[in-house]
Amino acid sequence: MKSETKHASIDPKGILIALAIIILWFLSLIFLLNYQFTWASPLLYVGVLVQMHLYTGLFITSHDAMHGLVSSNRKLNKAIGWFSALLFSYNFYSRLFPKHHEHHRFVATAQDPDYHESDNFFAWYFCFIKQYVTIWQILLMAVTFNVLKLYIPVENLILFWMLPAVLSTFQLFYFGTYLPHKGENDNIHRSSTLSKNHFWAFITCYFFGYHYEHHDSPGTPWWRLWSVKESQS
Repeated sequence: MKSETKHASIDPKGILIALAIIILWFLSLIFLLNYQFTWASPLLYVGVLVQMHLYTGLFITSHDAMHGLVSSNRKLNKAIGWFSALLFSYNFYSRLFPKHHEHHRFVATAQDPDYHESDNFFAWYFCFIKQYVTIWQILLMAVTFNVLKLYIPVENLILFWMLPAVLSTFQLFYFGTYLPHKGENDNIHRSSTLSKNHFWAFITCYFFGYHYEHHDSPGTPWWRLWSVKESQS
């Protein structure tokens, strides 16, 4: 593996924020898997959206680890990145790491694994998913599902464990890849960015709609990207 992104210093709050996301994901999932819902209950739909957002947070945590931003201890940084990626439908950190750094080196070119020359959303999404979903993930998810359904209602598993993970891939793709890189972006990072709105930027994709800013400052953790936006406004 290539080394993580170079940066001046690692903020120790990175570990606390990463652990907070992981713990919140677990607590939310445990509650929802045991929730006796009705289709008329608003909490059902809120729960799916909250769990989707926390799944996205798991991926963003793993992403920050790929840039060496979770902890200054490299082993701990990698362990948290590996664990958070695994929680997201058995993604493998060792597979994500090189592809993400290829994206940064070859952004919006034929060598960029996240890029598609077409601006067609579905063609691009399908190509994006093929880059990252493996047969091993599908098999591990199937085995886990069949074990968990012995103890947890199938409806809860589908609604609160599987569906939010699928929806999160759309969230990550649309706000973190498709919008920033579609069309012609005539700048050094070949990336566009959201207009400054920190609340919207957070709820859509943990500030990664500020995508030009991320490429311009890859050593900045997700939870400080808003400050880069402020400095460049």
